[in-house]
Amino acid sequence: MNFLIALALGAASAFAFQPFAFWPLMILAFAGLCEIIGRAPNLKQALLLGWGFSVGQFVVGLNWIATAFTYQAAMPAWLGWVAVILLSFYLAVYPMLGVGLAWRYGRTHRIALILALAGGWAITEWLRGTMFTGFAWNPVGAALVDTPWRQSSATIGTYGLSALVVTAGGILWLAYKRDLRPAAIGSVVLLATVLLPGADLPSASRSTIRPPIRIVQPNIGQEDKWREGLAAEAAAKLERLSVGASPVPRLVLWPEVAVIEPMQVEDLDRRPLPLDLPAASKAVRSINPGDLLVTGGLALIADRNGQIVGNTNSVFALDSSARIGGRYDKAHLVPYGEYLPMRPLLSRIGLSQLAPGIGDTASGPGARTIDLGAPWGRMGLQICYEIIFSGEVLDRANRPDFLFNPSNDAWFGRWGPPQHLAQARLRAAEEGIPVIRSTPTGISAVVDARGKLLASLPWRKAGVIDGQLPLPAAGLTFFARFGNIVPLGLAFLLLFAAIALARGPRYRQT
Repeated sequence: MNFLIALALGAASAFAFQPFAFWPLMILAFAGLCEIIGRAPNLKQALLLGWGFSVGQFVVGLNWIATAFTYQAAMPAWLGWVAVILLSFYLAVYPMLGVGLAWRYGRTHRIALILALAGGWAITEWLRGTMFTGFAWNPVGAALVDTPWRQSSATIGTYGLSALVVTAGGILWLAYKRDLRPAAIGSVVLLATVLLPGADLPSASRSTIRPPIRIVQPNIGQEDKWREGLAAEAAAKLERLSVGASPVPRLVLWPEVAVIEPMQVEDLDRRPLPLDLPAASKAVRSINPGDLLVTGGLALIADRNGQIVGNTNSVFALDSSARIGGRYDKAHLVPYGEYLPMRPLLSRIGLSQLAPGIGDTASGPGARTIDLGAPWGRMGLQICYEIIFSGEVLDRANRPDFLFNPSNDAWFGRWGPPQHLAQARLRAAEEGIPVIRSTPTGISAVVDARGKLLASLPWRKAGVIDGQLPLPAAGLTFFARFGNIVPLGLAFLLLFAAIALARGPRYRQT
């Protein structure tokens, strides 16, 4: 019975994420989880409850993954739901370990249980985002993206926010158990975290001129993305949305793989081959002289016989004469999406990668800053899924002025795009850096250095966002200086406090 309650609590908590964003549900769910953990008779039962809670949260929250399979003709659509369930079974192992720590050190002390659960949950979320290439989607701290606690991520990061969510649930549980004094003290401490410093934005004077940008959202669905004959149709749509008179040069931003014809061909050592490819020249027909176009595109990899054996998912910066002024290759690839692990085995049973391509997509070297020159400054790049990895999105040795996140959310269903945007907003708040997103079907957006949404385009609607580059933070945020050392240090501190309390005077459990 308690397992079914845990499963239901986890499923309900998923509605705290976007697109519903009913964040109090997450706190209520953790209050309920604390109650059933406290009732667990042994460690095995506690682990099972933690696993069930997390399975419920992941199956509901990640339902958009099933949609991706509907665009892959080589595999049946029902396999998408099998993938969601199996992935959830695996991902739930991480928070299950945090619940095990909570039971181990909190079965006789409620405050110790809360502290161990908060610390253990944050640590296991970090592990989930790290192990086996990581899958960091929907940390529970993302539920707070539209609350005042978002700015706290500039100090304690997203995993620190997750610890706050768990603690809030624990405080509510203490109030339910009539432990009113510790509940009151905990509430004061929790409310005080709103005062943690966020990104310090400089006040722009009226004379400050920020370069103009145009973000293009062509509304090209995944069902049309690779169909024969689309290249000309897509180019016409992109051009129609990109052209426009401007007294000063603009930065025009297109989505991930907006140009499906190859921009470059490389050899096996990743050196560009001297081939005259028309894709760049066609693309810049859409911009004015003096404009700069930043677009997602492809580079192909050829072997010594000239046979194409792979590709990269890349971003190219093109001036109006079609010169490539900078390039970034996606580094953090999506397993089963952009490459197929254990390809010889899995391909024999009919599985294929979800993103079309020739062979596996080759990865780039990691976060990189491209200097676009005056007046645009330094641009950081994270393509699509890469932006969900807290603490990994910037080249810290060459900090950019803004971060561009071209994405293709067209196969993420209805729930995926708003969840993706929420996590991009957390990266902005953590790092104190504006984030600009361009996607084919939405949600394209401009986010300031505090994670505030300045402008956006609705899902499944063609359009543009005209504006100016937002200002970066005046200085480095605390998180930007130290990264995930901060939330992990906080998490271990909570665990050590729980261990100390567990060895002290016991509470009489009722």
